[in-house]
Amino acid sequence: MSKIRGRNTSIEKIVFSQLRREKIYFQKHYRPRTWKTFTIDIALPRKKIAVFIDGDFWHGYNFSKRKNKLPKKYWQNKIEENIIRDKHHRAQLKGEGWKVLRVWEHEVIKNLNATMIKIIIFLKNSEEKVKLC
Repeated sequence: MSKIRGRNTSIEKIVFSQLRREKIYFQKHYRPRTWKTFTIDIALPRKKIAVFIDGDFWHGYNFSKRKNKLPKKYWQNKIEENIIRDKHHRAQLKGEGWKVLRVWEHEVIKNLNATMIKIIIFLKNSEEKVKLC
């Protein structure tokens, strides 16, 4: 499993490139100071905005439908743990005042333009809400 990328995946690189084209400045793989084990794929830390780009397999897209098709119990447990961890991280970030968006890998592949619009609208709306407070 050490050959599986946890960061700078091909999907992330595509999204990072598109955001740079739009002149949206962000930090990739940002780790909040209070956290030791995880990073945010796309972060605007001063504005407390986080975007995660989740791989369909690893983060359990349609997991309830695919669960019994996985080859080993190990993978079922691993993905279930990832789903729980993702929910925990999201709740913790929201508790610290972050705005969080999760994007699925298949969304980027299927329709990059629609996914980028979704991300950009989220970023701009979140920025506006921060300015109003």
